[in-house]
Amino acid sequence: MSDQAAQEKVSAKTSSINSAFGAKNRARLINAYFDEMGGDEIPAECAWEHVYRLLLWVDQTTGLGHCYESDKSQPGKRWYSRSLAFHDWVSAAFGAPPAELARHIDWLFMRAAEDLAAHVLKRAKSVASRAELQRKPYEGRDFPKPGEDPELIVIFKEVLGPHLGSEPTPEAWNLLVQRVRQYLALDNKRKNLVGEGFEDVIAQVIRRTCPRADMEVFARRALHELPGFNRVRSGDKPNKVDVAVIRPSKRVLVTAKWSVRADREKQFITDFTDYVNAESMRQPFEYVFVTNEFDPARLVRACEQLVGNTAMFTHVVHISTDALKATYKPADTDQKEASSVERVLQHIEEGRLISLQKWLDKIAG
Repeated sequence: MSDQAAQEKVSAKTSSINSAFGAKNRARLINAYFDEMGGDEIPAECAWEHVYRLLLWVDQTTGLGHCYESDKSQPGKRWYSRSLAFHDWVSAAFGAPPAELARHIDWLFMRAAEDLAAHVLKRAKSVASRAELQRKPYEGRDFPKPGEDPELIVIFKEVLGPHLGSEPTPEAWNLLVQRVRQYLALDNKRKNLVGEGFEDVIAQVIRRTCPRADMEVFARRALHELPGFNRVRSGDKPNKVDVAVIRPSKRVLVTAKWSVRADREKQFITDFTDYVNAESMRQPFEYVFVTNEFDPARLVRACEQLVGNTAMFTHVVHISTDALKATYKPADTDQKEASSVERVLQHIEEGRLISLQKWLDKIAG
């Protein structure tokens, strides 16, 4: 490798780390993950496992694998029973004791967090030096220091005070406050990973399970840049497709959402209408929904959504229909939700709701 190439590689890595949760670093980390796992190709039956190892996480408030909204999954609520069932299923599938599941998942987030921490540590001294210069005109006037939080320190003292052999210094308390804040702020970054990161992982999984020479896979590509779709009208915002799979005989436009909100459900219809209006080859294309949603009513709506008298989605794909079945086993449910659960299970039985593995097999065929 030439000196220039080496410098460019270092520069690219540094740039990626500067935005640890950004697209470039996510791509680098996902490639690193699959390198660790043994190579470019993976069997379709293992695809769900890689998705969960990369993206699934443990809910901080319950200690269980996250499968539903945290506030609705607390002890005593219906989804706590289901979260326990899901945690049990994933732990068994990974061959891990339930208490150790966290060590087997959340790979992408943890590695991105390590990159971010290293970058912050590297910048800390220069930031501190600049801050001291900025504070110098106010020296001696007892200005509060960055990160101070007396109220939080009082809480720490109330809980930890009786167990401390000696009183920590003010600097130690402030350091604890900063570490707690960093931890909480860091978890908010997870939204990037279950948003665009989910799209990236699905695209990579498709490439690695279906290594066809005549197939291209894109993540977040503008619709008009895909074969057979017109450019949007002047002034309109380009419509980006979460994941697109292009073969000479097939075009698959994928909406990839880790979970579903009500506003997203409306967006599915809007996106599909845009795709239909932009299609220029007068040839059919597939519109596929890939998700890790566990809410039965939302899954039913996705399976049964019609455009005219035809199902809108060619396929509705769940990362693991086996995980769904296991999670729905606890009978702690009301009559309305029980009906939705029954319909989801029926859609799985009839092949309307399929697993990631089955869908990947269809793409490869």
